[in-house]
Formats: sequence, structure tokens, C-alpha cells
Amino acid sequence: MLYAPRAIRHFSLANAEARAQRTGRALARHAAPVRSRPDPAPAAPQRRVVVRLWLPMTLIFLLLAPFVFLFAPLIYLCTPPRYRTPPFATAVRLGAVLLSLGGTVVHVDTPEALVSIRIF
Repeated sequence: MLYAPRAIRHFSLANAEARAQRTGRALARHAAPVRSRPDPAPAAPQRRVVVRLWLPMTLIFLLLAPFVFLFAPLIYLCTPPRYRTPPFATAVRLGAVLLSLGGTVVHVDTPEALVSIRIF
């Protein structure tokens, strides 16, 4: 073997490795082993549950409003004086909140289910 400085010896090894990678010999050393049995058939994808809800909040408010106004004085008497609010004004404000939710659309998308909620 001919004498060569250390830097040149390392360069020639790096050059040989790069050439082996380009020609594919390096890939043959790291190839996956051959299997004797074929892979099992892939499982069928699971179907997702799809839930679509339509909540008519305006209609619910109109149906429940008479009961709120009937029980307002009773609720007023049952609450401690420290927490009392005008019951009829509270019912109207709660109704305004329910009516302001109109047009809200909520989508929840997970791998198991798709849930869509529309509030009118």
C-alpha cells in the first residue's frame, strides 16, 4: 500500500462511500428483509358518526316564557334579599340572550364523530 497522508486517506474513504450511495450499493445493505407471508389486508376505515342538530331557540323561548312570568313572583320571594333582582326584567333579559343566539353555527370535527349544531 502506498503511503498517503491521513487527510487524503479519509478523503478517499468519504469519496468511496458517496459513490456507493449514488450507485445504490449502500441501499442494498440496509434493505428490508424479504417476508415469507404477504401483509394482511388493510382494515376497512371506520365510519364516523354524523350528528346534525337544529335548535329553534326563538320557539323554545316563546313556549317557556309564560311559565317564567308565572313563577317570577315565587322566585323573587325564595331568593335571599341580598341576591334579589327584578324578576320580570331578568326574564326579559334572559329572553334577549336566547334570541341573540339566533344564527349561531357550531361545528365539532373529531376522528370519531362530526357534530353540527345550528341555533335559530
